Amino acid sequence: MPTIQVKSSAGPYEVYCARGALNRLPQLLARLADSTGVFVLSSPRVWRYWGRPLASKISGRAARRPILFDDRESSKRLSAIESIARQLVRAGADRHATLVAVGGGVVGDVAGFASASYLRGVRLVHVPTTLVGQVDSAIGGKTGVNLPEGKNLLGAFYPPKLVIADPDVLRTLPHREFRSGIYEVIKYGVIADAKLFDFLERRMPAILRRDPAALAFVISRSIAIKADVVNKDEREGGLRQILNFGHTLGHAFEAATGYRRFLHGEAIAWGMIAATRMAVATKRLRLTDAERVVRTIGSVGPLPSVPKIHAAKLHAILLGDKKARGGRVLWVLPRRIGSTKWGDEVPWRIVDRTVDELATVAARNRAFSALRRGGFS
Repeated sequence: MPTIQVKSSAGPYEVYCARGALNRLPQLLARLADSTGVFVLSSPRVWRYWGRPLASKISGRAARRPILFDDRESSKRLSAIESIARQLVRAGADRHATLVAVGGGVVGDVAGFASASYLRGVRLVHVPTTLVGQVDSAIGGKTGVNLPEGKNLLGAFYPPKLVIADPDVLRTLPHREFRSGIYEVIKYGVIADAKLFDFLERRMPAILRRDPAALAFVISRSIAIKADVVNKDEREGGLRQILNFGHTLGHAFEAATGYRRFLHGEAIAWGMIAATRMAVATKRLRLTDAERVVRTIGSVGPLPSVPKIHAAKLHAILLGDKKARGGRVLWVLPRRIGSTKWGDEVPWRIVDRTVDELATVAARNRAFSALRRGGFS
């Protein structure tokens, strides 16, 4: 079975990425020696689809009594961690327990932070059931919950012991959520892999159809890119910043709209469009490359429009972002397809103009019409 190893300060862990990988869950869990119990954390929606087949694979009563919580982004709060911890206490989970997070990015972030916090740390296994979970959030050890002031402002770096990414589980994923995950795959192509980006340009219809071969390639390639970056910079001290392409504004859009307007990947898509436009405006990126990026994002499907956000509110959110440094917002901007830089500063006038223009940009294909007319100065 294809595996990708990720290094971490707590020791290496394997990402198993293949169709049917979920069937090996019992054997893979058995390798985690001295576990006193397996406790499944999931959402009611995910458990409705995958609860019975998963419970049948995990021994012990605790696995058949999952701890379920709301997996909407707006519910990703500190109160969820307290609720999970209290349920773990009542279920008898001790320091040798293993928590299995079954779900998308929200489930993984919340379960991960609960694992890092409960009894000062218990073992964590990720079983991501969304595309964004499989290619991004389940890998790298980032966990966290949101505050009203910003996204993921409370959390910890806490690597899992095991990740099982089975593309077969994506067949039950609603199409909007599936498309949301594709934007994270596009991110990898822009920041690190021109060949992956070329594949996305050519094969997007097949990916949207969930063609098994096309999916297998983009998922495994995205995981490999994420693993390579994390192996070199686990704690986001330098290189790992490139993974935030599109996330600075994307997270701000999520926070400014109360985490209710956008799916995560949709907000990141707008963030990538904005960062690409800013790269052109600051003469860091050629217009031809920028048009390819925006055209590929547009080929995935429609995006919710960006509402008008007051500049003062947006500035406050951006300056409160965990990636800001000393009162400066540092951006990740592409230099060419397959290469990007982190730590760029962009004048506020360009940031504000870019965001204002997004409110009137169609979700598909016209994102650079203003540039062709000399829209930036």
